[in-house]
Amino acid sequence: MQSKVTTPEEYISELSDDRKQVIIQLRDAILNNLPEGFEEVMSYGMISYVVPHSLYPTGYHCEPKKPLPFLSIASQKNYVAVYHIALYSDQQVLNWFKEEYGKKQKGKLDMGKSCIRFKKLEQIPYSLLGELAAKITPQEWIATYEKQIKR
Repeated sequence: MQSKVTTPEEYISELSDDRKQVIIQLRDAILNNLPEGFEEVMSYGMISYVVPHSLYPTGYHCEPKKPLPFLSIASQKNYVAVYHIALYSDQQVLNWFKEEYGKKQKGKLDMGKSCIRFKKLEQIPYSLLGELAAKITPQEWIATYEKQIKR
């Protein structure tokens, strides 16, 4: 469910009360832990955290006019999703996340390549997702991204 709004605040205001609280908490966990240099924007209809063109002028290889994506959060029809691209491109980060999730959460991790889905909203591990957001600086993300692109 991609939104057409232009700010995170507008995005949140469109949500149902139960989803609104979840996205607010998730956003706070990310903003309180995200390394300096990332920027919060609306991208692809989601609240997103990107490496701005001021740090990485090349932009996203698929759409160079867009900043380099890193992390997004969204309220989808049947779940809340966290899209963390480093989980797809950095095996160490993926291994760390899976291990920590297993230690801190009951139940199976519902995950695609870079998408973590939470169908049971009361089971979202906000502090763990904050730790995940803190794992990589913009400079480290650029280096990882460039290694992947040049393959």
